[in-house]
Amino acid sequence: MDILVCPNRSARNGAWQVRLNTHQVSFRSEAEARAFVDLLQSRLAAPHPLPRQPLAQGA
Repeated sequence: MDILVCPNRSARNGAWQVRLNTHQVSFRSEAEARAFVDLLQSRLAAPHPLPRQPLAQGA
């Protein structure tokens, strides 16, 4: 996943955007945008256990 933090040039209020591939999320400040990215990256890097397969009947 490509993650990019950049100023929102279409907004005149100093807003920032986080771009996730083709999705864009707007934030009021650069600090909020970077905090979101930090949280997102930590969640993506966290271990994700796979669901266990049920045992076959009669095995």
